[in-house]
Amino acid sequence: MGGAVSAGEDNDDLIDNLKEAQYIRSDRVEQAFRAIDRGDYYLDGYRDNAYKDLAWKHGNIHLSAPCIYSEVMEALRLQQGLSFLNLGSGTGYLSTMVGLIIGPFGVNHGVELHKDVVEYAKERLDDFIKNSDSFDRFEFCEPHFVVGNCLEISSDSHQYDRIYCGAGVQKDHENYMKILLKVGGILVMPIEDQLTQIIRTGQSSWESKNILAVSFAPLVQQSRTDGCKPEAVVLPPLSVRSLQDLARIYIRRTLRNLTNEEHPGRNNTQRSSQKRKRRRCRRRRRINTYVFVGNQLIPQPMDSEEDECIEEESKEDEQEKDTEPVKPEEPRVNHLRDKILSLPLPESLKAYLLFYREK
Repeated sequence: MGGAVSAGEDNDDLIDNLKEAQYIRSDRVEQAFRAIDRGDYYLDGYRDNAYKDLAWKHGNIHLSAPCIYSEVMEALRLQQGLSFLNLGSGTGYLSTMVGLIIGPFGVNHGVELHKDVVEYAKERLDDFIKNSDSFDRFEFCEPHFVVGNCLEISSDSHQYDRIYCGAGVQKDHENYMKILLKVGGILVMPIEDQLTQIIRTGQSSWESKNILAVSFAPLVQQSRTDGCKPEAVVLPPLSVRSLQDLARIYIRRTLRNLTNEEHPGRNNTQRSSQKRKRRRCRRRRRINTYVFVGNQLIPQPMDSEEDECIEEESKEDEQEKDTEPVKPEEPRVNHLRDKILSLPLPESLKAYLLFYREK
């Protein structure tokens, strides 16, 4: 599914479109989306499609449409310190954004059927930690991924505050998913062609609400024709952080607060783009014509008078560009990194505080 908002030129432009269409409604979700460039999760040669509101699949690697992920993030009502389980974790794109919100004292686990996709997710995560300045602007809960079928999770597994399933859930598996949820927790999953939010209100009581009409490929069920019992999926343990790790978290937090006071507004991941918003103000609309492409239901855009208005406004903006000089954006400075490097500490300790990041 996808195509509910216009394509963006870059990640920020895509987020502007999602905000304008009310798919992104909260500041914390907006900040997470801006911090993680969707294009970084595409294979080389396919990045041109990264900022379209469409699902993408190549082999076993799959990304849902941005409008789906934004609805999921909003429906999960994420907070710091929560535990999160991603069933069908894929590239790790969603899990990484969740990690920016739940912070270092949360739990961030993912189960993915395909081993090659788990390896790809780990590569993308490693690249984010080593190379993205966003890593230094947030306190991060690193995702941990395991290979396995999410319908075969060990019966003695711990429960989670928040759960998302990224594949279509058959009705007879609904209770299986609910049992993984803590009382007071929220489960978001596609069931019977509806993205559904389920809140566990008691030991045996739930409240459900449909969020969005969707079409997902169904969960893969393990074959039992040979009579062998499928191998159970063992989720990562809930470990306690070491004293050394806790010290690093609090030192970085203190230094980050200092740099934010010294450079107010410099680390804000939100942005203002008045010209672009004015240009797309009449572009937003819900598309009600759909076609099937593989296992995904894709909205098909239609010509309308709105498109003509957009073209006229674009011409006006081009004329403005000819008369008004465009001030280039100042390059973003990683003040936390600069602060750590300026401290009178041994180089080995500086490297530890920087998570051994080279830039």
